[in-house]
Amino acid sequence: MRVLVLLLVVLLTGALARPAYADSAITVEDLRVPVRAETDATPVELDATWRTPATPGPHPVVILTHGFGGTKDDLAEQADRFAGEGYLVLTYTARGFGASGGRIHLNDPDFEVADLRAMVDLAAAHPGAELDASGDPRVGITGASYGGAVAMMAAAADPRIDTIAPIATWSDLGGALFPNHAAKTPGPLQQQWIAGFFGAALAPSPGAGPATDPTCGRFEPDLCRQLLAAAEQGRPSPELLNELHRRSPVSTLDELRTPTFLVQGMADSLFGIEQADTVAAALERTGTPHAVRWTDGGHDAEASDPDADTAAVEQWFAEQLRGVPDETPTFAYPGPRPFGRDAARGFVADHYPGLATDPLALAIDPEQATARSVITPPGGQPAAITRTPAFGSDNADNPFQAYPLAALPGQSAAFDTVTVTEQHSVVGAPAVDLRVTSSADEVTLFVSLWQVNGATAAQPRRGVAPVRVAVTPGQPTDLTVTLPAGTWRLERGSTWRVLVTTTDSAYANATAARVDQVEVSAVRFPVFTGTPAGGTQAIDPELLGVLIALGLALLALAGWAIAHRRSRARLPERPELAATPVVVEGLAKAYPDGHRAVKGVSWRAEAGQVVGLLGPNGAGKTTTLRMVLGLITPDEGATWVRGQAVTAGAPVLRKVGALVEGPGFMPHLTGRQNLRAYWAATGRPDEEAGFEEALEVAALGGALDRPVKSYSQGMRQRLGIAQAMLGRPDLLILDEPTNGLDPPQIAAMRPILRAYANTGRTVVISSHLLAEVEQTCTHVVVMDAGEVLVSGPVEDLLESHDTSVLVTARPVTAAQLAALREVAWVTGVVAEEDTRIVIDADLPRADVVRAAVAVGLEIVEVSGRRHLEELFLAVIGQGRAPGEVGADDEATLAERLRQVRPR
Repeated sequence: MRVLVLLLVVLLTGALARPAYADSAITVEDLRVPVRAETDATPVELDATWRTPATPGPHPVVILTHGFGGTKDDLAEQADRFAGEGYLVLTYTARGFGASGGRIHLNDPDFEVADLRAMVDLAAAHPGAELDASGDPRVGITGASYGGAVAMMAAAADPRIDTIAPIATWSDLGGALFPNHAAKTPGPLQQQWIAGFFGAALAPSPGAGPATDPTCGRFEPDLCRQLLAAAEQGRPSPELLNELHRRSPVSTLDELRTPTFLVQGMADSLFGIEQADTVAAALERTGTPHAVRWTDGGHDAEASDPDADTAAVEQWFAEQLRGVPDETPTFAYPGPRPFGRDAARGFVADHYPGLATDPLALAIDPEQATARSVITPPGGQPAAITRTPAFGSDNADNPFQAYPLAALPGQSAAFDTVTVTEQHSVVGAPAVDLRVTSSADEVTLFVSLWQVNGATAAQPRRGVAPVRVAVTPGQPTDLTVTLPAGTWRLERGSTWRVLVTTTDSAYANATAARVDQVEVSAVRFPVFTGTPAGGTQAIDPELLGVLIALGLALLALAGWAIAHRRSRARLPERPELAATPVVVEGLAKAYPDGHRAVKGVSWRAEAGQVVGLLGPNGAGKTTTLRMVLGLITPDEGATWVRGQAVTAGAPVLRKVGALVEGPGFMPHLTGRQNLRAYWAATGRPDEEAGFEEALEVAALGGALDRPVKSYSQGMRQRLGIAQAMLGRPDLLILDEPTNGLDPPQIAAMRPILRAYANTGRTVVISSHLLAEVEQTCTHVVVMDAGEVLVSGPVEDLLESHDTSVLVTARPVTAAQLAALREVAWVTGVVAEEDTRIVIDADLPRADVVRAAVAVGLEIVEVSGRRHLEELFLAVIGQGRAPGEVGADDEATLAERLRQVRPR
């Protein structure tokens, strides 16, 4: 969880960072600032730094605040930039972090807010500071997340503060940690973020002194105990809610009269756009000057154009502290990021519309508008994975989201809208009309919005809306669920999906089993049209010349593409690969609609191997196989079969048999006639076909001589596999070969494929059936979002050096399990069955066995083998592990897998 906090600091406190000014004349002075002592009278000093510009003073002052878990060092680059522009800059480390003393109070007015006011006192006493009056410096404050909230609260309490620019921060901390998008009561706990905060609070700190409670680390003990109790119960006490309210800007918004620039991110599962919207509404009521800027970054992703966000804050400070002409738009926001562009296009408006502008109601397809049953499993596990905080990027190609993991069978219901008939720009928070009838007296649900593209679904803006409401069992309850705010484009011809789930891994789920009936009637999209940043103008002759030049460049590019395609057909042979059945190198493919289906995929299969190509729906498996077979042309990379490049109709494809995207047969012919017609089309002699072997694989009996139009899906599938095996190809490629097969037929197929590979041939299987792949394949390649995440022999991948599986002669008792959990270096003990336990430990397996014997276990079997499902969900859920290396690196496969293994 530490990585969550590290990314929070890097992405958010660094959101304003640019390359530092190389101005050696900037004077840097470190100092210790005494502030209020802790409640136990322990004295506290804060670690601070002044940066004085080279130009003569006096100077306006900029105070920079950091995010949770950070220090003043995270602000150095940003501080250098402001100092280079002529500001006197003060950075400091908040109490409880880094080299500062004290405890973490989560922006208590009596501690962290008072500390920031002490920094304003310090600025007033600096000889280089510009003063508005004696003791009143001209000062602006900006900071992200933790630092943004304290800036708002200090500004509400201290009229000397001239302007603030809070970034990606909260207005109501209780609402952020216990969000509820359908009621004003607390919702489910944001357990992933709470875990991250505690991880940061437990990190060593030279300034905080010894922890009074090892569990709380640097947290203030009373607050810590309330947070821990809420984490255990999944809901806050009234006392905790009161404390979180007191530590939130919402408690002081009526006193906030300081010109405010609100910067809030749409890729933010912790502090969403709605948090800034609350502040903007309050400032509007009091007539306080303010502007609002949405970005496509946040706690979960870096903005696509951080330089523009940096410039916007600098412009606001120049206007408020130096009196330069006002150019900051009242409202600025990014549209969806176009394919092929690094940054989204910006839009502006002369007013801030809020989150509910003119609604466009999009009805649910009548065929899907009926109520669906969803269950909450006992214990709330397994939980859907809709999003992963602090990872990835906010776009549809994000590798850390996968629809199949979000839509767990039995726990989810999907409702697709009718097709969009006209294009619309959406700016704000869509709303969903939801009706729920439950077997329980309280319902916890999670609602998310997906764009449907054929058989796949993706989230243009990540986000999930948690809902917790009291209901009457058996009676329908109508709810309006407000989804996370953002910007979308409803394209003509598109379809949108409302996904309702009963669990979500990011939150504390309900643990009592229940059954809900849910139905969705409509989705209301807030429609708003701003002006493209920079405005619009008629095409002038100069621009026309640019367009002509662009057209010529496109013609040249088209010529290059044709030449490139021809050059691909002339790729030379590679004798060093002549003995290798298939080598895939750097395959990439993007479709005209902008979807990048495959991104730099590389793998190889050797003779005698059965290779499983694994991945959720939409991972790019089929697109990869179509490129491997020459059915479509890759944008980049190549495939080599026995050292010869694969292109459309390449002679080497005679060595390949394939079944991709289901079999195709002439329905009026029998199964036998279809096989013979297919083989006749190859022009090869009948004696090379191996009809008898193929017919054994089909196992259709008398149905072989019936028309194929009478076949079931399973019969067609078996006939398709048999057709792919005609001619005994060196390389057999099967895309989802078990589709339509019943369990006995699937079991019968395993030895056939293994025996086929044992003859020195190679089999490649694309599948998402993990248990089947584990039992059939010798090697696996795991893909997600068009990329290979990990590959290798099944035995190596599933062997876990820090996990031991023990089978005992007698049932394991609770006392024995408890005793094992107390053993040093044992990190987890799970009883999968009465006589089967799984132990995670940072110990050699022999020591684990000795520890188990010492507590009285009679062990009859020991192994370290994991299930493929565990590996798959770990890799897909966390993507490329930090530090993961390529196959040529000295790091072992086991070490790389240890990094992605769930804890």
